[in-house]
Order: sequence, then structure tokens, then C-alpha cells
Amino acid sequence: MRERVEELLQQALEENTSLFLIDLEITDANQIRVTLDGDEGVKVEDCIAVSRAIEHNLDREEEDFSLEVMSAGVSEPLTIPRQYKKNVGRRLKIKTEEGETIEGELVQSTNDAITLQWKAREPKPVGKGKVTVQKEAVVPYQDIVEAKVMITF
Repeated sequence: MRERVEELLQQALEENTSLFLIDLEITDANQIRVTLDGDEGVKVEDCIAVSRAIEHNLDREEEDFSLEVMSAGVSEPLTIPRQYKKNVGRRLKIKTEEGETIEGELVQSTNDAITLQWKAREPKPVGKGKVTVQKEAVVPYQDIVEAKVMITF
């Protein structure tokens, strides 16, 4: 069943190339859960279209199943490079392999790494007081343990 679902899902995603797969889970009880994201977000209509593309091409007489198609939640961590690209310009909070937490604006996303920028208050090089400095970190994807978009209101 998994191969058939993957094939149908691939066809549905080829019809709407702005969508991409985050996760496909099929339990032993044939509960199919598809999690999508999109370069311009995911609309309810997108979930319905993908759901229909899968459901209408599987035979419940052959094998019973349940199907759930959803978009990646706003509070869910980013998991693939394509998600970072769509969030350039937004504030991220990342945890690195070294246990460091960095919060800053995502200014660039390449195939290998992301670049974050933020402002920090540091002691003046000479004299008393502090000065605001622009900081930047380039973090390879493999060094990111978790990355979340910071929602501001």
C-alpha cells in the first residue's frame, strides 16, 4: 500500500509544484497521514485536492484505510531546506548540535546552510558603556537540532 500511496502523492504534488511533502506516515492499521507545506503556504483546497488524488485511486474494497492530509503547523519545527527558503526574512530560533540557541532574522538559505543576523549589545572596545553591533551566524543544516519560526503579534 505504501508504494501506491507514494506514487499517488507524487502525482498530486507534480500537479501543484508549490506544494512539497514534509511527512508521510502509514500505520499498521492503514491510517495514512500526509503533512504538506508550500512555497506560498497551504490552502484548505490544496489539502482537499491531494486527499482526493489519493483517496479516489485507492480501493477500500481491497484494503480499508483512513486518510488525513494536513499542512505543517506554524508551531512545528522546520525540517527541510525548502521550508527555510520560504521563511527568509522571518525571525527564527534555532538550537545547534553544540547546545547553542541562536535567535535572529533568516537572511539567506542555501542548499547547505542558513544565515541568521541579529543585533546584540556588547561592551565598547574602549571606555565604558555598551554599543549595539550587528551579528551574523552561518549554520549548516546538519548542525541544526531544531529550528522554529518565531511568531510575533
